[in-house]
Amino acid sequence: MSERVTIRTVAARAGVSKSLVSLVLQGSPHVSPAKRGAVEQAMAELDYRPNLLARSLSGSRTGLVGVLLDDLRNPWFVDCLEALRDALHEQGRHTLLAAAGGGQGIDSAAVPSFRELRVDGLVVVGTVPGAQDLLRAARLPTVVAGNRDVDLPGVDVIANDDLTGAQLAVQHLVDLGHRRIAHLAGRFGVAADLRAQGYRAAMADHGWGDLVRVETADASESSAYSAAVRLLDADPDRRPTAIVAANDLSAIAAQSAALDRGLRVPDDVSIVGYDDTWLASLRAVALTSVDNANAEVGRRAAAAFDARIADPDRPATLELLTPTLRVRGSTGIPPA
Repeated sequence: MSERVTIRTVAARAGVSKSLVSLVLQGSPHVSPAKRGAVEQAMAELDYRPNLLARSLSGSRTGLVGVLLDDLRNPWFVDCLEALRDALHEQGRHTLLAAAGGGQGIDSAAVPSFRELRVDGLVVVGTVPGAQDLLRAARLPTVVAGNRDVDLPGVDVIANDDLTGAQLAVQHLVDLGHRRIAHLAGRFGVAADLRAQGYRAAMADHGWGDLVRVETADASESSAYSAAVRLLDADPDRRPTAIVAANDLSAIAAQSAALDRGLRVPDDVSIVGYDDTWLASLRAVALTSVDNANAEVGRRAAAAFDARIADPDRPATLELLTPTLRVRGSTGIPPA
């Protein structure tokens, strides 16, 4: 059987000390580029894999990051999580995931378990019910990605400008000639509330406050479908010619509701989603959607985590990314 590769083996191959290899593994900035390169080359040649448990017992950092998210079924979470994971990996970090089942909240044992595994800190992805209390008790370096429900000292937030995003959606429909624009709202925290506010503000700016119509759904497709039915079953003279949905899943449910009622999208009703997930770009869906920079949120969250670990006492930051609109086939001019 071949001899097990250890940190001493790497040090001998690279021609450096064992302590210097340890500094490289810890991501220390106090290593010259030349020696860091020699150590990394030796690890690659030897196919060396650090023993994370041993590192956690012997050092102050383990390179482990606990990630909390609410629902793996929502494609927005996946888009953001993949970018976050890749960016953390480039920093030499590894993720441990705790996920709940859509609105049920994270198991209260998740954070204590992460602490037992000696994670360096936490990243919360999206809206997690009860996150504020979990993080207050955790007392770990923390970054929140994609929601603004958490407001705690020392917790950085990377999110989308939801207010502006909803206004972009309404303005696009106005430019196409729509006036009877409805909103299919969601129940997923501050982000959903801000999107509803953005819709109302945009309608008021055009003097159409009396045309505001809002139906609210929870996170399920069936709830969004029912809410869309309530909008579309109105008298034809009052029925909206366009719907701005709180997210892509709700928008797709609205498309289904329209088709089931013999309405054509976009000839009879235009529909705009929010999040610009991979579902929106499918040819069969072709959904116009607000792009809230899913992957970029994940990458910025990883950068914020790195900065938080380097300076745990720095003031909390809030970074809002500017959304854009991706126009596809689900929107068009209103019916005559």
